[in-house]
Amino acid sequence: MNPLYQNQTLKIYNSLTGNKEVFTPLVEGNVGMYVCGPTVYSNVHMGNLRTFMSFDMIYRYLTHLGYKVRYVRNITDAGHLTDDGNVDNDRFVKQSRLEKLEPMEVVQKYTVDFHRVLELFNLLPPSIEPTATGHIVEQIELTQKLIESGFAYESKGSVYFDVLAYNQKGLNYGALSNRNIEELLANTRDLDGQDEKKNPQDFALWKKASPAHIMRWNSPWGEGFPGWHLECTAMSTKYLGEQFDIHGGGLDLKFPHHECEVAQGKACNGKDPVRYWMHANMLTMNGLRMSKSTGNYILPMDLFEGTNAFFEKAFDPAVVRFFFIQPHYRSVLDISNEAMMASEKGYQRLMEAIDLIEKLKPSSTSTLDVSEWIASCYEAMNDDFNTTILMAHLFEGVRWINLVNDQKETLTAADIERLQQTIKAFVFDVLGLRNSKKEASHSDKLSGVIEMLIAMRNQARADKNWGLSDEIRDRLSALGITLKDGKDGTTFTL
Repeated sequence: MNPLYQNQTLKIYNSLTGNKEVFTPLVEGNVGMYVCGPTVYSNVHMGNLRTFMSFDMIYRYLTHLGYKVRYVRNITDAGHLTDDGNVDNDRFVKQSRLEKLEPMEVVQKYTVDFHRVLELFNLLPPSIEPTATGHIVEQIELTQKLIESGFAYESKGSVYFDVLAYNQKGLNYGALSNRNIEELLANTRDLDGQDEKKNPQDFALWKKASPAHIMRWNSPWGEGFPGWHLECTAMSTKYLGEQFDIHGGGLDLKFPHHECEVAQGKACNGKDPVRYWMHANMLTMNGLRMSKSTGNYILPMDLFEGTNAFFEKAFDPAVVRFFFIQPHYRSVLDISNEAMMASEKGYQRLMEAIDLIEKLKPSSTSTLDVSEWIASCYEAMNDDFNTTILMAHLFEGVRWINLVNDQKETLTAADIERLQQTIKAFVFDVLGLRNSKKEASHSDKLSGVIEMLIAMRNQARADKNWGLSDEIRDRLSALGITLKDGKDGTTFTL
């Protein structure tokens, strides 16, 4: 473990118990974490990004503490019904018809978009990123196991999980979302296809495909496709085991998706599948719920490029990440023009201070307690990843840097180095921020060097020194820089 962690105790708010609990992994020094990924039928939206960014921060901090983390985040590319009754509500089928594309073209298009946006936001890739369609066999096997154990039944070519049978065995469907069967029965809507079910609250494990349904696989019950909830149980079990440490996702997934996962895991393996359930809260815009239907909605690229009617300017992805990461992951976050403008100023102030550290002049004594400041940063993060308190401590560090620079406080060389290491570790390694100004500066310098080499190559070609001309082109190509000669001159792509 990281030496800085030896005297620290990490506490995590467990949605299952409603309490903060000391984090004790199943295997010392190792963490298994599963996060519900995107349903790739459209561009990733800002609300989803808040969830993925929160768990990226959690992944980064656990790694920073010295844990070996296996982070699994799935791609839902099949079976996501808006309800269990009407198979025509399959989002992939609807989108493929709308865009006149094959379903897997839709999947590919929006998976590429998802990865591109996450890269702009500097999210680390998960250890494993499995897909629902890549685990059809595992989902069929789990369904068979649930039927054999009396927790599921086949009806008209579909298979449903029997919630009442589950509860009659004392396993308590509704424990995660704090609901009971009577409430579920009272609030159940009449949906098409409910006549296939024994009970209205039963949920689909496998759905029979209608003749017009495009995405379909063979199964013991005929051609069909998996239910949405089953894929996460199949993939988390395969890669993390029958029980693992952390399961995360947005608060909107708590019921029914995560509730169904709990039931499937306990019914299959006789134990709670997850020790710590974590849920990130929602994102609103201008105080209202984000919704395409109301027009109160924005895509990440619209924010980056300034092509929207809500914000007065474009914002760098690093600034947007700074905005997202400041509040605690369990609090509601509201995005607005005023909030983004304030975040940009705060981000710039933080980066300027980090650049300034290297210029500080050391003294023989320190008038500031760096050890206490470092401990306070870890204390904030160990209190259920409280980035709000951590950010307050980081800006206290910014204040110290400016005071030392103005010669109003003093730090020894050793304390300046500790302050620099700690603030950089939290800002860049844990919070995942980038110094966009410095990166832009480096990019400009790189472009200048390439343009100089192009000029040298052009001169070599004019001198008919074809060997040098080809060498410059080939060596740049080996570095991933492609030259393209045209009538208007030579251009390059990285």
